[in-house]
Amino acid sequence: MSTYDEYSVASVYAELLSRAPENKIEPRMEPMFRAMEILGEPNKAFPIIHITGTNGKTSTARMIEALLMAHNLRTGRYTSPHLAKVTERIVIDGEPVDDETFVRIWDEIRPYLLMVDQELEERGENKLTYFEAVTILGYAIFADQPVDVAVIEVGLGGITDATNVGDGQVSVVTPISLDHTDLLGDTVYDIALEKSGIIKPGGFLISSEQEPEAAQVLLEKAREVGAPFRFEGVEFGVERRDIAVGGQAITISGLAGRYEDIALPLHGKHQAQNAAVALAAVEAFIGGGEAMLNEDLVRAGFEAASSPGRLEVVRTSPTVLVDAGHNPDGVRVSAEAIKESFGFSKLVLVVGILQEKDAQSMLEEMYRQYGELVEDICLTQSTSPRAIPAGELATLAINAGFDEEDMHVTEKLDDALDWAVSRADEAEDFGGGILITGSITLVGEARTLLGK
Repeated sequence: MSTYDEYSVASVYAELLSRAPENKIEPRMEPMFRAMEILGEPNKAFPIIHITGTNGKTSTARMIEALLMAHNLRTGRYTSPHLAKVTERIVIDGEPVDDETFVRIWDEIRPYLLMVDQELEERGENKLTYFEAVTILGYAIFADQPVDVAVIEVGLGGITDATNVGDGQVSVVTPISLDHTDLLGDTVYDIALEKSGIIKPGGFLISSEQEPEAAQVLLEKAREVGAPFRFEGVEFGVERRDIAVGGQAITISGLAGRYEDIALPLHGKHQAQNAAVALAAVEAFIGGGEAMLNEDLVRAGFEAASSPGRLEVVRTSPTVLVDAGHNPDGVRVSAEAIKESFGFSKLVLVVGILQEKDAQSMLEEMYRQYGELVEDICLTQSTSPRAIPAGELATLAINAGFDEEDMHVTEKLDDALDWAVSRADEAEDFGGGILITGSITLVGEARTLLGK
């Protein structure tokens, strides 16, 4: 029986939340480096595979982790946000860090974080934010375990992201598109410039296929710091893809060889592309991109891969999918995967979006992708204070083209789910499903309500 109970994790989480909210980003690095210095530089205690991009970061991180574990490496994985519990952000060997370790390491580092807070406040600056504090905790836990390699997902951007106190032996950039334009810039060029900040001297760049202007930025940064670089679609990529039960079978041309007929239990072309990027990243990490990996281990790694909240089936009869797509590109690739893999004749949408997102563009993309499929749409909201009120979202949905007569509006997610299931059950020859989407907070709460 652990001496640290659930309440202890809850109390640490409450303390973390008392800091600046997660979407309150401080474009700074000095406090993070100061915290690392005081704590004995846990950021240098293990090699890092560092991941940035607009979409696909978490899925790619989880696949990289699965491949590393298949090669008998002890892994740490840091991703955000969490779906149900804060410990999901800090993962050891594929499992959320245990409650006792989470609380014990927080208790150990807390006095030092308060020292940094005091120094910041004396200079008239804000104390460490929620995300900075959780990131410091993640690095400290990985150093404590210790891990053989940490897979670290950027929170936002790159140059001034809190995770960038770590130097990636391999830097991974997933597809870049417009998101968080208020913080990162309103062009793909500007966003790519910010994200290129994780490419470090002595590192190795692995990039998804990018728009030309983003690719050029990444290429120039890699050359500037002397990092070898490999791009999907040029040096590696998906050769073949076939739909299979529960996912797909793919053949990948990697950096050092060809990997045939790999079973990937994830849906969609985008996940196959994420898999190719993950494989290239592990090839770069383990053999510098020069040696082919053991195919049996690669197969085992991909077969074990999962991505909760990303086109995840959480119920059958009717089929209920949750998907955390939270920008127009995320909506588009998920829609393509749903049409390809599920073949629904009709769809009930349950949508909730956060305030900092481009909700109008997301809803317009949903209408473009699902317009002919949608039988009904429910506009709702998560319990996050950042959620757009359901009524406001309904107005945006009407502006996007959805019919008000087919619309249900409720602030409560449990009511939204009950309504969606009843609509699905009532429809004759429904042949369809329910998609819950729009934000990770909505998906996380839906998974909990549906028993996941």
